[in-house]
Formats: sequence, structure tokens, C-alpha cells
Amino acid sequence: MTLLMLLEMIVAAMADRRGIGTAERGLTYQQLYDRAGAGAEVIRRHGAQHLAYVAASDLAFPVALFSAAWAGVPFLPLNYRQSAESQRALLAQHDDVLVIADAPAGEGLERAGFTVLSVEEWNTATASVVEAAPSETDGDDVAVLLYTSGTTAEPKAVVLRHRHLSAYVIGSVDFAAAPAEDASLVSVPPYHVAGVANVVSSVYGARRIVYLPAFSPEAWLATVGSEGITHAMVVPTMLARVLEQLGNHQIATTPTLRSIAYGGARMPITVLTRALAAFPTTDFVNAYGLTETSSTIAVLGPEDHRSGERLGSVGRLVPGVEVEVRDGEIWVRGDQVSGEYLGHAVALDADGWFATRDRGWVDAEGYLFIEGRADDTIIRGGENIAPAEIEDVLLTHPAVGSCAVVGIPDDEWGQRIGAAVVLRPGAIAAAEELQEWARASLRSSKTPDVVVFCHDLPLTDTGKVLRRVVLADLLESDR
Repeated sequence: MTLLMLLEMIVAAMADRRGIGTAERGLTYQQLYDRAGAGAEVIRRHGAQHLAYVAASDLAFPVALFSAAWAGVPFLPLNYRQSAESQRALLAQHDDVLVIADAPAGEGLERAGFTVLSVEEWNTATASVVEAAPSETDGDDVAVLLYTSGTTAEPKAVVLRHRHLSAYVIGSVDFAAAPAEDASLVSVPPYHVAGVANVVSSVYGARRIVYLPAFSPEAWLATVGSEGITHAMVVPTMLARVLEQLGNHQIATTPTLRSIAYGGARMPITVLTRALAAFPTTDFVNAYGLTETSSTIAVLGPEDHRSGERLGSVGRLVPGVEVEVRDGEIWVRGDQVSGEYLGHAVALDADGWFATRDRGWVDAEGYLFIEGRADDTIIRGGENIAPAEIEDVLLTHPAVGSCAVVGIPDDEWGQRIGAAVVLRPGAIAAAEELQEWARASLRSSKTPDVVVFCHDLPLTDTGKVLRRVVLADLLESDR
């Protein structure tokens, strides 16, 4: 099974349904299919072996994804917010790249010698129907190359083959099951696995995709209302900003919004409990997954959110995925699991298991709990300490808006505990006060040795803390 086959299936079932875009500007599934064929011809005319996308979310994005599948070349979405130097360095690792890019990124890449089409040029070039024979792509061919966020190390390109993404979609989504009025608001960036997986799953399930190219809480709430959004996908930082926009104890006026799915980073319980109160008639879904697993592998559903008993869990595994816990580390296996990096050996063991590098456990009823990244674990005097445990306690302090805990190298203890803290607007707190607050709930060995206040935390676009940057800042302030 390939991505193009999934598109062909929905075209055969409901060609004239609006699948992408707003009420004023969008594409039916037939139009998406036609544009994908035209895009494949553009790729072939340029002799490209890779199609890169360096732009914000737009109708051009799903067209480019399926055009690459049609042409039989890997699709390579890059972070358009990265520096020009970083973009050039990543693109230089791939041969014969055709780049779709927004200005000014496109202008800089063109000067660097890459073949670039602006989003407008791509949209124009794919607007006419072109008879294009699909490539002989099969499930083992590379569909997408996605660079990891690189929170603790340099990013690597994860290889997602057609069979991985197809297995995820077919195992998780009912074909053509969405009612005609369903519309999903996508705020996650196109270079994140959730952005790619959403295109494929929404097309397969027949739910219209509405993009919010530049997130702001005001625009998010306005679009939910104007487009009659029924489903929304956010990362934790986005949901926190929406709650700030609503204000304390205010209930959102979003009558069409039936479901909010969140993921991409760890959701603070304090934010989630506020969100449940602000959206009392909306179902919440926690979707846990990794780039290497083609997106979601576990889901905490609406009923679990309503009961409140397992809000700290990421839920139960989706069909087709297995889990093992080895020495506290989560390993997974399934047809949607890639575990493959470009230029590196496949990171699967002899039996097909992939080490997620997340630490956690599974309870007696099959609910998965994540403590944090294994790489983030602090080893203090031989004791393994999960930063998330300390962060959760600090976040209960009324003055703390957000925080990140990291291990600081120490000659005596191996590592000391450092906390970078962002206070709520207008709040005041001393380092000693927060240390005592942590000590009251945790053992002394888990109390931060160093507390540093900062204006904000360095985050990826999906809300993951860039811990290597936090550590660098703490080391600088500790001198």
C-alpha cells in the first residue's frame, strides 16, 4: 500500500467532497488528485529525486506530499523557521532536490544553488490537469524523510516508508467515515510527523483539513468559529496560550468543537485540568507517538479524560502496536514502526523492537505512562531521577508558569539538579521558596540544587523543551 493508493481510494468513494481548505479556498479530493498528478510532472521535468517543502502550512503542502508519492520520490519537509545556514546544510545531504519555499527562505536557497519554486509558482504549476502515469512505487519505497527535533542532539532524518504510514492510517482510521460537516483545524507545523500523518489520515477518513499557517490564540478561536471546526489538533503550548486568551474561569464559546487532540510534547496536568473546565462539552484525546513510529502509537480517550483517573497516562496502544518495558525503557513493535535513520543502521533489534528512549511503565489495564526521555534522566549519586517528577511539583506552585529541570555535571554527585523557572505574569517567588516547595513533596535528593529564573524557555515548535539550551544557560549563570 502507498500514499497515492490511499488518495485514489477516497477519490473513488467521494471525488467531489471538499477535502482541503476553508469555505472560500479549498480543494475537492478530485482536485487534490489532479494537482498531485500535475505536481509529479513538475518533479519529473526538473529531474528531481527529492521534493523539499520549506514553507508554512498551505494547500500546497498536501499537494506536494501526494505529488512526491506519485512521482516516486521522497518528500522532505523542513523547518522554515530554521536559519538559512541550517536549511542549506540539511538540503545538501540529499541529491537532486526540488524545493518549494516561501520567501525569504526560497531566495536564499536559490542563491545557494538549489532549484526553488515559490509556493505561488507551485500552486500555479499544479493548477492544470496533466495526464501523468504514476510511478511504480511500492510499500517499501521511501515516502517521507523527517528530521527529528534535536532536543538533546543534532537532528537526524527519520525514514518513513509508504508501508509505515499506510499501516498507521489503516490501523487507526475508519475509511471515509467522517460526516460531510467534519472539519479538522491543524496548527502543528508541516515538518512535524503529526502534520504529515494528519494529511494522510484526514484524507483517508474524509475529514476536511483547515490549516492555520501562523498560530495565535485569537486566530485559533476565530477559525474554530468561522469554519465550524469539529476537531482540532494542538501542542501543549498552543493549548496553554488559548487558555490564557480565554482568561481565568471562562468557558469557551465553540459549539461545533467536538474534539481536541493534543500531543507532540508533555502536557502539564495544570494546563489540562484548566482546559477540561474551559471546554466542558469538548472531548479530549492525548495522542502519544514519535517520528520513528509514523505518529500515534497510544491514545488516551475522552472517557479517561472525563473520569480524571489517568490524566497522567498517554493511554492504550493503537491496534497493531506492541509494547515492552525493559529496565524502565519503553520498546515498541508494529508495522507502522520505522526505527530507521538515513545513513544509519536500522535501530530495530533482531525481533523488530524499537527503543523509544522514553522511560515509563504500563499498568495492569494496559495504560502507558511516560516519565520522560531516557537521555534526560538525572543520575545524582547513583540515583536515577526523572525531571518530569520535579517539574510536576514545581508547576503546582501558584507563581510558576513553566519550568524545565536538567542535570548539571558535578564532580561529587555526578550531576546536580538545576531548574529553569518562568514565573506567571506579576508573580514573585524566591529560589529558596521553590526549593522548599519541592522538598515538601519530594525527597531532599530530588530538590533542585540550583533555581534560575528566566523570561521564557527554549522550545521547539511543538513545545518540547530544548534541554541542551537550558543546560547551557544554567552553566553560564552558575559560573
